[in-house]
Amino acid sequence: MSQTPDSAVRTYIEQHRAAFLDDLAAWLRIPSVSAQPDHAPDVRRSAEWLAAKLAETGFPTVEVWPTAGAPAVFAEWPSDDPDAPTVLVYGHHDVQPAAREDGWGSEPFEPVVRDGRLYARGAADDKGQVFFHTLGVRAHLAASGRTAPAVHLKMLIEGEEESGSPHFRELIESRADRLAADTVIVSDTGMWSEDTPTVCTGMRGLAECEIRLAGPDQDIHSGSFGGAVPNPATAAARLVAALHDEHARVAIPGFYDGVVELTDRERELFAELPFDEKQWLSTAQSHAAHGEAGYSTLERVWARPTAEVNGIGGGYQGPGSKTIIPSTAMVKLSFRLVAGQDPDHIEQAVRAWADRCVPDGIQLETVFGAATRPCLTPLDHPALRSVARAMSRAFGAPVRYTREGGSGPAADLQDVLGAPVLFLGVSVPSDGWHAPNEKIELDLLFKGVETSAYLWSDLAEHWRDAP
Repeated sequence: MSQTPDSAVRTYIEQHRAAFLDDLAAWLRIPSVSAQPDHAPDVRRSAEWLAAKLAETGFPTVEVWPTAGAPAVFAEWPSDDPDAPTVLVYGHHDVQPAAREDGWGSEPFEPVVRDGRLYARGAADDKGQVFFHTLGVRAHLAASGRTAPAVHLKMLIEGEEESGSPHFRELIESRADRLAADTVIVSDTGMWSEDTPTVCTGMRGLAECEIRLAGPDQDIHSGSFGGAVPNPATAAARLVAALHDEHARVAIPGFYDGVVELTDRERELFAELPFDEKQWLSTAQSHAAHGEAGYSTLERVWARPTAEVNGIGGGYQGPGSKTIIPSTAMVKLSFRLVAGQDPDHIEQAVRAWADRCVPDGIQLETVFGAATRPCLTPLDHPALRSVARAMSRAFGAPVRYTREGGSGPAADLQDVLGAPVLFLGVSVPSDGWHAPNEKIELDLLFKGVETSAYLWSDLAEHWRDAP
């Protein structure tokens, strides 16, 4: 009796499960910690290891791309259908620092399987989730009888994500012709829980700044001069107080220009998730929820722009009192941005707002760092529907939709390549990214393999479907 396509995929995966885990363990043993200069040779070794494994998988083009920092890996496997869509898979091969004395139950770079979980630094973030595509594409070929993927498949695996991707934008701009794609799949994320498979549809962007305020040329006596000259610490406090209105909305004029509002359907889908606010508050180690009026906690974190005070300082900070008017003060602010917001516009709006809020006699310097743009894929996009269908087939359950409240380099890919960004990840919150005892659930890891195996044919078949 011939197998169905799904059973053929599962059979192939099971037959190659042990070898796949052996290979992944070998990669996890390489301590590719990009933030520590002593590990620079290991990061390069990690890139070279992955490049060799992608060539062994079948990718006819595999290259290690140098940057001013750590290397990235590029691979390409054209479809035999010239009209097939081009898909770029993004991930990273560098990892966070880890040491046994941090609280690990085993050596962080010596992978170990316990109770159906693979423990090692990088198991979930992000080597495991990159690597499942290697077995996934092979299972896709075996089950379909193809000699090349149903899509033009590319991979870009960077080596500096855990260091803030300082050279990533430059890399993709310089290689944009090689990276050109119809859609991008980011496998550096997770899902809601083991029992609730989800697809992320967007990430917020980020802009951040430090506002430096200077008054008198030196600290001066508050009795002799207080009340008669401007105080930079008071000006800093007034800035912070003016940041939000009584409804916790950002009060900077023009801040909400262009914001893509949540649809009723998106709000319904968020509300369907099994969200336990008490548990969420426990994880946040907070005693109450708070935010913009008219929105739920998930809507605030995923789909609304925010302004946060990251630091405020000025004047005497030691024990006892020191009755001065300080000469300087500062405020550090960060802004999470949603689809439709332009970081350049936000910077201009913040500068103008700060200028208006500060009194005469206070010198103001506002310094912005590099910004990250938001990204969002509409629910009716055919590529998003393909990801959801592939995941649903693998998990045997309906797939729900989430967003990410944080920010990452995925938005750079969308911005430079002009392609929608989709997220395919199978990690769960308990996997402990960046923490001691990072792990990945093996059952979920192989569901990721299976999802990858189904995805390429589905994308090829439905790419041109009308929304």
